[in-house]
Amino acid sequence: MLLRHGAMRLNFLNRNENKIAEIPIIKIRPNKAQPRKMFDEQSLAALSHSISENGILQPITVRRISASEYELVAGERRLRASALAGLQKVPCIIVKCSDKESAVYALLENLQRSDLGIFEEARGISKLMRRYGFTQEEAASKLGKSQSTIANKLRLLRLTYEEQEWIVNAGLSERHARALLRIENEKLRREALSRIVAENLNTKQTDDLVSILINTAPKAEKSKGSSKAVIKDLRIFVNTINKAIDTMRLAGIQAQSNKTDTDNFIEYTIRIPKRPQSGVEKSA
Repeated sequence: MLLRHGAMRLNFLNRNENKIAEIPIIKIRPNKAQPRKMFDEQSLAALSHSISENGILQPITVRRISASEYELVAGERRLRASALAGLQKVPCIIVKCSDKESAVYALLENLQRSDLGIFEEARGISKLMRRYGFTQEEAASKLGKSQSTIANKLRLLRLTYEEQEWIVNAGLSERHARALLRIENEKLRREALSRIVAENLNTKQTDDLVSILINTAPKAEKSKGSSKAVIKDLRIFVNTINKAIDTMRLAGIQAQSNKTDTDNFIEYTIRIPKRPQSGVEKSA
């Protein structure tokens, strides 16, 4: 069997090379690259009941990692449900594939199910890129998506983990999350998220709320949350400049400085004479 997904081709699923065998569940390790972290208990229970009644209709995909152990490639829900149903062994397709192919296929299977959480999907793509050095373009090609789609998915991870959990628990959509990303200030973003949840706003109402908050918030509030560290560093730089000017003056160089502080910039003008000024005695 040859699996195609967009530009992705997984040649390791070749019927002539792979075998199907009954493997003890205890010998199957989880896939380290599994993007799904949350499994709906009711859905698992329903699948477990179906497996008890009808057996596993689609074998689980694994790869051999030692003489007696296997790693799950795809089918974690089926494996978990089989364990719940009390099965000791499960039918498996044993494939030959690399770590990279296993990770890509695990993510692909979950994406094709369409119920992978928006942040689980984003984290899965991010992990795949970090582990194997994929660019956004390469990840897009592997997963059969456009580069802009991959970029938008990854942007979701700019939200804090607490915000992500809040969005998931409230049942909000990816469009809700993307609207919130327009707000740079964390405090203002949380205020918006609180109102979205409390008032059960749809995506259009969320977009409108975000626009209002951005346009009416004071400039300091828009940027305060993301600039605290920068402001702290700027103070160090300014102090360094002042100390340099003081050092020159102690050495008899009559450096002159003029500082202008605006909303967007700190501007320094420093004048250093090329020749010693008359009547000025250098300090020892």
